[in-house]
Amino acid sequence: MLSLGHRTGLFDTMGELPAADSHTIAEKAGLQERYVREWLGAMVTGHIVHLQRDTNDPEKVLYHLPSEHAAALTRVAGADNIGVFAQYIPLLGYIEDDIVRCFRQGGGVPYEQYNRFHEVMVEDSGLAVISSLLVDVLPMVPNIIERLQAGIRVLDIGCGSGKALNLMARHFPNSSFVGYDLCAEPLVNAHQEAQKMGLSNVHFVQQDLTDFELPEQYDFITAFDAIHDQARPDKVLKCIYNALRDDGKFLMVDINASSHIEKNIDHPLGTLLYTISTMHCMSVSLAQGGMGLGAMWGREKAIEMLKEAGFTHIQEHQLEQDIQNRYFIVHK
Repeated sequence: MLSLGHRTGLFDTMGELPAADSHTIAEKAGLQERYVREWLGAMVTGHIVHLQRDTNDPEKVLYHLPSEHAAALTRVAGADNIGVFAQYIPLLGYIEDDIVRCFRQGGGVPYEQYNRFHEVMVEDSGLAVISSLLVDVLPMVPNIIERLQAGIRVLDIGCGSGKALNLMARHFPNSSFVGYDLCAEPLVNAHQEAQKMGLSNVHFVQQDLTDFELPEQYDFITAFDAIHDQARPDKVLKCIYNALRDDGKFLMVDINASSHIEKNIDHPLGTLLYTISTMHCMSVSLAQGGMGLGAMWGREKAIEMLKEAGFTHIQEHQLEQDIQNRYFIVHK
């Protein structure tokens, strides 16, 4: 129901309305009243929307989304919008039968069976990372802004729809950018966006990330919530190490969690992240015959694997507005 409220724009509509009846809400949102009314029933009994009677017409039911609830459910909430995260529930429910089969038979569910996953990931990443990329994330990396302005070579691993890469390519025209991803579909969207933005310094390549040889070709490599999904994160990290020049930097953004379950008990997104991991991250890796580390591989395992790949300098950062991710600044 939270996902429906987000996708249909009902939360955004109600966030701008005073207490109103279901007909008014449906009309303002451009939706069918009967469906809106039933959805409102779920929101009221879930204590998300408040119910009241019209003082001038006691038979008339009015619905109101309190401002403190709107602050966590509307698009203007930005990174605090839990409606975005709620989309994962129906999305992952779509492949529940396949996951049940994996519980019994092993293996995993490949990327191509996940309906809308890339679309939701783009929105999720846009809130958590892309919105902070230029202002908060890149400045974490020593001297990288100056180097990007002067002109360097950049590689993004698991680039998906290319939002981060296209953003950097637009703001740093003197640098050149390459995006690698296993899936063809999001790369089409990435290329189309780059064309619309008139970018000539970025291109996208469909590539199996477990084995690429680019000895010391890049000054800066990024991976936004992508490493834990890989079939062989150990091999990917080693390839990244080899692809970096001696003075190069690697920015790895991944899930902010511990490798030890007892340390995740109080994680505000712990249950959701383990759910996504079971239903997607772990499964897509196992579908490729991979390690199946899952989203909750944790900082301890991440640091261990970075060191095994050859990296000796590892710094960790967090953003106050991003409880989902941890930022690793790494170099040789």
